[in-house]
This record gives sequence, structure tokens and C-alpha cells, in this order.
Amino acid sequence: MTKMPEQISNADTGLVLSALEPDQLAAAKNVLVPRRKLAGAELTVLWALRIYVLFMLAVVFWQAWSAAR
Repeated sequence: MTKMPEQISNADTGLVLSALEPDQLAAAKNVLVPRRKLAGAELTVLWALRIYVLFMLAVVFWQAWSAAR
């Protein structure tokens, strides 16, 4: 009886990865994972973080400019 991929636990994955040789491990890590489709709340949080970063960049530049004068 084989396990389906959904039924493999993290412990099983760790055991398999620790048993692989370095070149096998590198090949296993090179598998591309497709982008995840984000839902409303996740997109809202990410956009809020982007806006926050832009705001904080403006604050830092303003402080640096004010200090230089």
C-alpha cells in the first residue's frame, strides 16, 4: 500500500530528504512551485504592507533631508 502525496507527513518528508544524496537533494529542490492565487484578505494585507513601506521610505527620506539642512 502506497501513500498518496496528501498523506505524507512532515516527519516522512524529513526522513526522505535526509536519506537523499547531495545531487539527488539538489534535483529535488529544483522543482518549480507555481505561484499561489491569493484571496481578498491576503491581497489586502500585502497591499497595506506595500503602502506602509512606501510611507516609511518617504519618512526616512524626509528625516534625512531635514537633518542635512
